[in-house]
Amino acid sequence: MSDARSPAQIEADIITRREQLAVVLDEIGVRVHPKTIIGDAKAKAAGAVDRTAGRAFVAVNRTVSDVKAQFVREDGAPRLERVIPAALLAVGVVGLLTVSARRKKR
Repeated sequence: MSDARSPAQIEADIITRREQLAVVLDEIGVRVHPKTIIGDAKAKAAGAVDRTAGRAFVAVNRTVSDVKAQFVREDGAPRLERVIPAALLAVGVVGLLTVSARRKKR
């Protein structure tokens, strides 16, 4: 049994390898093209922004839920023992800001 290949087989292998190499070179050309690089960078940046925005949304949502839990009972009724002092504090701060703004105008 002989492992020798014929010249036609060798030539066919060379043609096949050449075609494979052409495909690989085309892929490399696409990957290193500036538009491809910019597009990849934009996609990565957009993904990072999406992840950051998602984390921020979750954090804000959690904070709002925590604050709401301080002022509203589980049954939905307001916790007057906490709402009234907070409302008085808010009215006081607004009053002080109003008085301060009026004094600056004079």
